[in-house]
This record gives sequence, C-alpha cells and structure tokens, in this order.
Amino acid sequence: MIVISDTTPIISLLKAGRLDLLQMLYKTILIPQAVYRELTENPSYAEESEFVKSINFVEVIRVRNIKSVGILRAVTGLDEGESEALVVYDEQKANLLLMDERKGRNVAKQLNVRYIGTVGVLMLAYDKGLVFAIEVKRCIDKMLENEIRLDKKICNVVMEHVGLMDRY
Repeated sequence: MIVISDTTPIISLLKAGRLDLLQMLYKTILIPQAVYRELTENPSYAEESEFVKSINFVEVIRVRNIKSVGILRAVTGLDEGESEALVVYDEQKANLLLMDERKGRNVAKQLNVRYIGTVGVLMLAYDKGLVFAIEVKRCIDKMLENEIRLDKKICNVVMEHVGLMDRY
C-alpha cells in the first residue's frame, strides 16, 4: 500500500506520542519534500524536528511535476505541502493520503483522492486492536493540550466509536 502524508497528521501523532501507529498500520509513509521542510524547518516544530529527521519509516520523495504543484496552489489556495502531497499521490498512484486540513480534504475529494485524517487513523488503530479506548482518549487529549485543532464533534464521535462516555 502506498501512503502519502501531509504535515499535520505526522505532527499531531508526534505530539500525541503515537507516531508509531503510522508504521504499524502502513509500514512506510511517503512525504513530499515540502512536507519534510515544514516538519524540519518550521520553528513551531523545533522539538519534533530532530525526531522527524531520524524516523526510518518515513521516506521523502521528490515531486516530478513542479508545474502541477504551482497550478494547484494558484487555483485552490492550498499551501505547498498540501499541494505537493496531492501531486505526489497522483504521481505515485498512491492508495491513501493522510490529510487533516478541511480545504485540502475538499480538494482531495474533488480529485477522487482516498484520504483519512489523524482522528481516522486513531479509530482505525483502535478497530485493528493496536490501541485501547483509553489510549485513543489520551492521544486526543494530548493533541488538544498541544493546540492541535480538532473538531469537538468529531472527538465525540470517536469517543462513542471506542465505547467511552467522555465528551469534549
């Protein structure tokens, strides 16, 4: 399975202390160079930067059609990382895109790209028995503590899905 990731799912799972779920679920994650730069050069992610550089299951990949990235950015208003992730998805004939931002997901939907967000990854990990319900809650709590934007309604859907009565 070929899986491409945007920046936010990696940062969110890193901040929750469960980036390992991506390796358990997908073995290898491909990220375009723009996403790698966002993860390693953004001062907001200074703590995570060195860890990202050492991850052995994340492979940085070069976009072949830079012109497509520019066109996608101009037409949609997406940032460079999101645009490169969508172009690499197409170039690699990928099976799945990891993306959280609503605008990017809307574009992905229009392009018939199969995608899942960080919360979906947590639900899938739970469904496959990789994490217990309380661990899913801890991950969401850590993400919220680290100011990762999560829709409270979606968090509540996850709590219901894993059988917890907690509400956000």
